[in-house]
Amino acid sequence: MAAYQDDNIFARILRGEIPSIKLFDLPEAIAIMDVMPQSPGHCLVIPKAASRNLLDADGETLATLLPLTSRLARAVKQAMHADGIVVKQYNEEPAGQTVFHLHIHIVPIYAGKDLTSHAGKMADFGELSAQADLIRTAFEAPS
Repeated sequence: MAAYQDDNIFARILRGEIPSIKLFDLPEAIAIMDVMPQSPGHCLVIPKAASRNLLDADGETLATLLPLTSRLARAVKQAMHADGIVVKQYNEEPAGQTVFHLHIHIVPIYAGKDLTSHAGKMADFGELSAQADLIRTAFEAPS
């Protein structure tokens, strides 16, 4: 497996070099809106620890990701009135990974609506910001 390279887009977002619409910023991870969403509310959980993907991540990083992902998935489903949630995580290029920093996709599913192509077009940032406000409110609400 290739070594982690810190010039990837998520490492640059973590360093503040590229703007993003953040849902949370915790010591161990951030969550952001996906700028090329497959459905309204599509977002990403990104650990701050440097790893290419699941295959080279340390156990501590992995142990923090699943509870955060689960909590955010519940918030997305509630805030976006989704019928379901798909959680995706890709490992290496043949498996579909395009950004080589570990990240987990949370994709809301709406009955009767197909997902759009992930490599499609950039979403409207106003729409993403409005969705983020709803998701943040649900994420921060007491459970």
